Amino acid sequence: MGAEMNHGLFAVIDTETTGLFPGAHDRIAEIAVLTMNRDGEILDRWETLVNPGRDLGKQSIHGIQARDVLTAPAFEQIVDELEWRLSGTVVVAHNLSFDARFLEAEFARAERSLPDFYLPRGLCTMKMSHQFLQGAGRSLQDCCDSFGISLHQAHSAAGDAEAAAVLLSRYLELEPTLPDWDVLLEQAASTHWRSNAPEVLLTPAKRSTGAGDPTEHFLERLVQRLPELTGSEQFDDYLAVLDQALIDRYLSAHEQAQLVELSKSLGIDRARAEQLHLNYFNSLVSAAWHDGVLTEAERSDLEQVAKLLGIDQAMLEQALRHPVDGDSANAVQGAGSVHNRLEPGSLIVLTGDMSRPRTEIETLLSHAGYKPHAAVTKKVSMLIAADPDSLSGKARKARDYGIPVVGEKYLWDNVLDR
Repeated sequence: MGAEMNHGLFAVIDTETTGLFPGAHDRIAEIAVLTMNRDGEILDRWETLVNPGRDLGKQSIHGIQARDVLTAPAFEQIVDELEWRLSGTVVVAHNLSFDARFLEAEFARAERSLPDFYLPRGLCTMKMSHQFLQGAGRSLQDCCDSFGISLHQAHSAAGDAEAAAVLLSRYLELEPTLPDWDVLLEQAASTHWRSNAPEVLLTPAKRSTGAGDPTEHFLERLVQRLPELTGSEQFDDYLAVLDQALIDRYLSAHEQAQLVELSKSLGIDRARAEQLHLNYFNSLVSAAWHDGVLTEAERSDLEQVAKLLGIDQAMLEQALRHPVDGDSANAVQGAGSVHNRLEPGSLIVLTGDMSRPRTEIETLLSHAGYKPHAAVTKKVSMLIAADPDSLSGKARKARDYGIPVVGEKYLWDNVLDR
């Protein structure tokens, strides 16, 4: 963004948040700023996920996954750049009061503040619809529909900011000589408060574009060679963590990072980890073929585990054709029964916004013989999260205690088995 962009321009913003109440505990999880000139030309686009340091709230609305924000910057880390991008601009948003409240709260948490005049001087494309789109609905979608504007990636900060920017440009076209436009831009140009960019601009964190996108397998993060520090006890430690991580047949970003760090601390290099994974996989193959029959459910399970462990296709196909020979089937005790971890009366804690009301799920758990629990203690057997990479306090405490953290799918498929 060039220096000239700090003078007399529109900054169209949008935020995605964990909830509706910035004064309580909700936070910004994504923000976008589009800089636009008087002619409706977009000069710069900037967006980033923000690690809110808490659960992401209703993920079904904003679509942000916890694994995407794990390495995203905290608001305190972007506040300098954000202030620079807003300086000398007229802030614009659809329902500006909502975004303004969150900005004020986040700046306050960072022990910073925007100038008193800045947010009150902004433009709200929702309120302006009463002037330019009489009779239309107030939502961003309604206003965009009135002009035939395509709203791509709704409920993403970049998508909604882009739509609001186009909407503002249409307002400018309808009333190009309205004095208010130039008055506001002149005020902005004369009151820019930060001309110089921060010395370091952080790399923005973006959403993952889809579940099918190729991603680096966590084994790639293990070094090729480490000093020989390992023995059977170290192997058991690694396999025990792996066994727990795979209980729901999903390796969260937290679990992958834990395995990488554990491998380093135990002196397990990539080749050794690959062998341990193969031994683990062969234990599952042996268990699946124990009765001489490989069911579709067992086949699907082996395929899923092979993908998670980085087992190559040839090894998987061999396993699906016939049982594993030799002693490898005994390499990992209990690996064939990873889905049978909960005893009657086990304490189970829930976290996050799930597909059914929490009270309903707790009732189902009670009827199934388990004990729903409100807090994470060392006596809890499992934490079930709406997102397995949840950043909630409960999830952090469960990981500290070594309690399995699994997703909602595991609840329905293996705990309640609906």
